[in-house]
Amino acid sequence: MVTASSLVPVILFCKLNISDNLFLIPIFLLVSYAKYMRELSKIEDVRIKSYLMLIDALNAEIRDASDIIVQRAKDNQESRLLMTIPGISYYSALLIASEIGEIDRFKDSSSLVAYAGLAPSTYSSGGKTYHGTITKQGSRYLRWILNQCTRAHIKADPDGTVAIFYARLRKKKGDHKAIVAASAKLLKIVYWVLKERRGYHG
Repeated sequence: MVTASSLVPVILFCKLNISDNLFLIPIFLLVSYAKYMRELSKIEDVRIKSYLMLIDALNAEIRDASDIIVQRAKDNQESRLLMTIPGISYYSALLIASEIGEIDRFKDSSSLVAYAGLAPSTYSSGGKTYHGTITKQGSRYLRWILNQCTRAHIKADPDGTVAIFYARLRKKKGDHKAIVAASAKLLKIVYWVLKERRGYHG
């Protein structure tokens, strides 16, 4: 039975159609969503009908935006190269490419990691050098999308170097520090893919 109080999540939830790992929704949620929407459509209530029409309109706009993103990613050489890396798809490829710009402005992969704010901070005391948390300077958008892509990459390529590195570090320092370090490692892969103009080979 669908009640009025249960409409809140439906009003707030709209099925995303963006073609990217970032927006993947678990199958069981999609099935529940479809079933829920069918139940709602059976209710003869003008308010519910209005909400359903709004959701349909939003989904149509999302599909249109998704089509544009996909086409632009396909038309962009840097995006096509980036999409050879597991875990990076249309939206994330475009965002990464736009945030990096010309790859030649970075002298090496460590410079790009520092630009993204994923390099650990360092300080010296008593003749010793200590490494702290990441600087979080530079492009927060690049840092954010790398975090998302790294998680997708680990799932897509569980036997790859990034996934193995992440699993080993997570046991020692926990998920948060491990995913940050793995993101920096993935960004170095991004650097060499763009620098050498060659697709990812694992």
